[in-house]
This record gives sequence, structure tokens and C-alpha cells, in this order.
Amino acid sequence: MTPKASQSNGATLDERVTGALVGAAVGDALGGPVEGYSPEQILQRHGGRIHGIVGPWDGDDWRTARPLAPYHKGDGHVTDDTLMTHALIRVYATVRDHLDAYAVADHLVADLMTTPRWIPELEAQALPLHRIFLAEKWLVARLHYAHADPREAGVGNIVNCGAAMYMAPVGLVNAAAPARAYAEALDVAGAHQSSYGREAAGVFAAAVAAACAPGATPDSVVASCLSLAKDGTRAAIEAVCETAARHTDVESALVPLREAVAPFDTVGPDYRRPSLAARRPSRIHAIEELPVALGMLLAAGGDYRQAVLGSVNYGRDCDSIATMAGALAGALGAPVPDEWSKQVADASRLDLWQPAATLAQVAREVFARDVDRRRAHEQAFRALGGTTCSD
Repeated sequence: MTPKASQSNGATLDERVTGALVGAAVGDALGGPVEGYSPEQILQRHGGRIHGIVGPWDGDDWRTARPLAPYHKGDGHVTDDTLMTHALIRVYATVRDHLDAYAVADHLVADLMTTPRWIPELEAQALPLHRIFLAEKWLVARLHYAHADPREAGVGNIVNCGAAMYMAPVGLVNAAAPARAYAEALDVAGAHQSSYGREAAGVFAAAVAAACAPGATPDSVVASCLSLAKDGTRAAIEAVCETAARHTDVESALVPLREAVAPFDTVGPDYRRPSLAARRPSRIHAIEELPVALGMLLAAGGDYRQAVLGSVNYGRDCDSIATMAGALAGALGAPVPDEWSKQVADASRLDLWQPAATLAQVAREVFARDVDRRRAHEQAFRALGGTTCSD
């Protein structure tokens, strides 16, 4: 694997939004075909490390082979990580302001239930609801059918990375404002997740926002995360990133990063056979995906290709890990390889660039609204005598 790359910190808002969203989708597509397997299994199946887009694990038998059937994972197809990310962007495009849990109930759920879209893994037009995982189907069950309070609807769901995996848009709308991204994502994710699953959603959004700041580096992104993260999520990020800092390439970091996150992970060593304590609320545990994505970003020195390939070859929930690592590297300004992005867009039959253009415009509109709101607050506060001339 190549050495660490220098960062391109002069990227514009549009370039960072595009880099993050296209980068996330490409990472998702590269990780999809090997999701759930170990680095050793991946090495044996592919005769070495994965260096780009590969086909389904079971080849032409993907339609019937278990446990993944009937999903066509591989060949550049994005998964539900990207489908959910694009759905959240459509909600932003409708609301054109900051989001909360009620926006999820009012707009995201309807998008999942009522509008057929091209689903790459199904190779068909279908409702997104028919593809998303059980933890995301929970949104429909709780909000549409059970009429739960959106702010509390996530309580009782599987605690996993389901909310975190699509929170990049929240970080991008709050570009260079990690604390605000964190707070907004926690509100949005309350409709979907609780405990450390919800916390991870907030911290990932904050990481993306921090990566957008001029002069940002992998180290500054991690520092922002540690300043905001709570409980087991903070401890897991700290442990994994301390380990990652001792590595100068992702290949040597594969096993150490797993060892570092293992004490915080509830799933256990066999990813396809979770322990009885898996995915339950806890203040001392964390999802695996976010800490590992941050660790890969550090070990790769912010280089997009290496951060994503490290995440893919890590195995386990590697499509979500690569989604997060790809979003962060792209937001930092690292270029996404054209050969990958074009192949993923063609294979998935998706325009990966239009959602980015839409979100960048929404981010500008939200920023203008924030400025107006801030000025109105300042004027009101001064009228109350809350400031002096020196202020």
C-alpha cells in the first residue's frame, strides 16, 4: 500500500460536499461484496487484498447463495448506506433548513414507503423499504404505523450503525461547525436509534463537518470527535485512534484496529453470529464502524484510496466502514479515483454528483438563514441590555 498522502486543504465547499458524498458511495460499493467476512476470508477468496471493485462473493450464484441472496452485492453496486444517504438529501432539498426528528417522520419515512426507485442490489425498480435493513424498517414501523413520538422512536431499535451510516449530509450542511452538526444529528437520529447508535450518528456528522474546515487534517477531525463524543463512543475512538497513530499504512493496522475496538464492540468475533448481548443499549460500548473508519483515516494519512481500501479489507461491516472513511477523506479534499466513481455510477445507475450539487446549495441557504437568525438574536439581546459597547 502506498505511503500517506498530503492533504488538499484548499478545497471549496462544493468540492468537499462532492468529495464526501461521492466518496461515501464509492466506499459503500467497494465494501458491499465482502461485507460480513474477516480479513483472512477476504484474502483467501480474492487471492490477496482487494484493490478495487470486485464481483459478488458467490459469483454468478449471488441470486440464491446465502446469506446474502437475493442482493447483487459487488460489481460497483451501492448498498442501503448510499440509498439512505440520498434519501436524507432529498429531505434537506424539501425542507431547505436544519432537520429534526419530525422531518424524518414527515418526509424520510414517506420517501422510503411511497416512491419506487432503482435499487442496484435488486436490479429493479422498487420501494427503498424493500431493500433497507431491519433497523431501518423500524422507522416505518414506529413512525408510520405506531405513531411514536419522533424524538423517542429510536428507543427499542437494534443499536447499530444504521443511523450513523447516512449522517454525512448533516455534517455537510453544518460544514466547519462540528458542534452544530453533532446536535442536529442527535436530534435527527432520535427517530431511528438510541444509546451508542444515536451517539455515533452525532459524532460522525461532527467528523464530516470538522473535515470540511479549512486546514483540516485527520488529526483535527479526530480531535473534534473526542471533544464531543460521550461514554463508550469516546473511549472507543480514543483507543482505536491511539493504535492507528502508531501505523503508517493501513495494511499493518488491520488486525491492531480490530483488537483496539473489540472491548467496546457488542457483536463479538463472529460477525454473522452476534452475541446475546449484541446491539443493546449501553454507556460503555460503541458501534465498531465509526472508530475503525477514523482509525483508517489516520493510518492512511487522509489518502482516500488507502483509507477506503483499508476499510474494505478490514471486513465485518466494511461497506459502512468504507462509507464513513470515504466520506471523511472526501470532505478533507482527497480526490476520489475517477475510475471508481464512474464505474460505480454506471453500475448502480445513479447520478452520484447531482445529490452533492443539491446539498451544497441547501447548505448555502441554511447558512444564510442561520446568519439572519443570529443577527436577529444579537439585536434582541442588545435591546435587553445584555451587551456593552465594548462587546
